[in-house]
Amino acid sequence: MKKFKLLVLTDHSNHSQENSLYPLVLSMRKHPRCAQIDVATRGNEINDFFFKQHNAKGLFVHTVGKDFKYLPNGMAFKTKERKAFVKDYEVIWLRMPPPLSRNFLEFLTDEFPNQLIINNPLGIYETGTKSFLINFPDCCPPMAICESIKDIKQFKARFPIVLKPFRDYGGNGIVRIDGDTVWDGTKKKTFGQFVKQLEGKAINYLGVKFLKNVGQGDKRIIVVNGNIMGASLRLPAKGSWMCNVAQGGSSNRATVAPEEIEIIQKIDPVLAKMGIVMYGIDTLVGDDGKRVLSEINTTSIGGLPQIAQMQGKPLVKQATDLIWDYIIQQIDAKNAVTN
Repeated sequence: MKKFKLLVLTDHSNHSQENSLYPLVLSMRKHPRCAQIDVATRGNEINDFFFKQHNAKGLFVHTVGKDFKYLPNGMAFKTKERKAFVKDYEVIWLRMPPPLSRNFLEFLTDEFPNQLIINNPLGIYETGTKSFLINFPDCCPPMAICESIKDIKQFKARFPIVLKPFRDYGGNGIVRIDGDTVWDGTKKKTFGQFVKQLEGKAINYLGVKFLKNVGQGDKRIIVVNGNIMGASLRLPAKGSWMCNVAQGGSSNRATVAPEEIEIIQKIDPVLAKMGIVMYGIDTLVGDDGKRVLSEINTTSIGGLPQIAQMQGKPLVKQATDLIWDYIIQQIDAKNAVTN
């Protein structure tokens, strides 16, 4: 039985005790097909030549042992470092937070064509823009691409709206507009003031109808290799309409509704063809009381250990077993073609 070496690419700079990387790689390490897991971090300056300069000659890694864990000072990545070569690994697992530049993702694709990279870098880039949701109009609230003041004016004339920057994340840059009133983050202003603020700047927003039931929470559902792992419900902080935990929202136990299963059944075949193995979707309650798709996230999906704890299920092991199933299937299929 052949075993495989995995290289995990991450950035520990903003890790916390809750980061999913640590339980996930420890679980991956225990699988019988795992020969070794090494982790390289963008947060270590000695790896700038790889992550920033896109030099493929090697990078410094830390081997994951049974005691691998989060340490506040980042020492988990600063002891027993050694230089390694990416081409010595069969699998690269991208567990890096956004933003990920197109240049870096293309660098990975071009320099390491013989390595299986999950999630696929070009798939990450294509799905990493809010405008990707336009591919699934039946799953989402009314939407419009807004690339000018005229586009915004036309869309907001229909109903209250939310503007989402194409490639921002964590709730950053989101704007709510209702008539002449604009909420830019926590700041309230007039639409005229907002327009003046945009003068001379590139405008790249996905416009979405503002949903009156947003206070019922933003549900995150995690999917691995086509299988629904579980969900958590993020509720907005008191006095806020934004559910992101980064914006003060709270995470709570949740179940997956039938309409959310239907959404995943529609989008999963598309994502699978793009090499997306692990992803999360966010849903909101639409004006008809049913949940609709609001986000697709394909970079460094977190929250699974917390969902597992809420549900009392071994979801981390189930997820990593599914990732291993995908790895083995893909490598076996590739070997069958080359042989």
